[in-house]
Amino acid sequence: MTVPALNPRSQRKPKGEGHARRAEILAVAERIFVEHGYEGATIRKIADEVGLSSTALYMHFADKGEILHEICRRAFESLLEANEAIPVGTDGAEMRLRLMLKAYIDFGFDNPNAYRLAYMTRPAELREGAQSAASELGYELFRSFESVVETAANEGRLRRESRVTAQALWAGAHGIVSLVITKPYFDWVERDTLLDALPDALFTGLMKP
Repeated sequence: MTVPALNPRSQRKPKGEGHARRAEILAVAERIFVEHGYEGATIRKIADEVGLSSTALYMHFADKGEILHEICRRAFESLLEANEAIPVGTDGAEMRLRLMLKAYIDFGFDNPNAYRLAYMTRPAELREGAQSAASELGYELFRSFESVVETAANEGRLRRESRVTAQALWAGAHGIVSLVITKPYFDWVERDTLLDALPDALFTGLMKP
């Protein structure tokens, strides 16, 4: 059996570096999916940029949908891990919610392509892998946030019903990330100042002192 030749621009990775190669494919695919859209991105285009033949890339992923699903799955897993890293003894539900929103916002700014694919999903991406990842882990991620909002409700801190509060806080955080990463040309104020102002406004409006 003839082994498919690698793209001449690349060098064959030593045995045992499959995880590194998969990570490289995912990083390249993130950018191509965002730049060209899911339908405009091809396995050949991804493979060429990684330095593989299309046949060699199929040894790592079955199709584009599997690549997209893995990108979104990893995004949700990273956010779940960030939530779990918040110290258990964090003082009060509000502080825990603030830290969870900060982790969410930081992830978006640090990983804008993955964020776009997981949270600013276009119809083709939704059908081809993003929705399945969201169904598996996205709900779990939001539910972990909502459960802390429910704790705040039990403490008598909410001005509105817990589901409304959870969704309003989440939507506010999503709004600032999505606008800043898609409108870099806007005359934004200093980012840290903006990121201090928005949560303060949200929590003042939605939670009692």
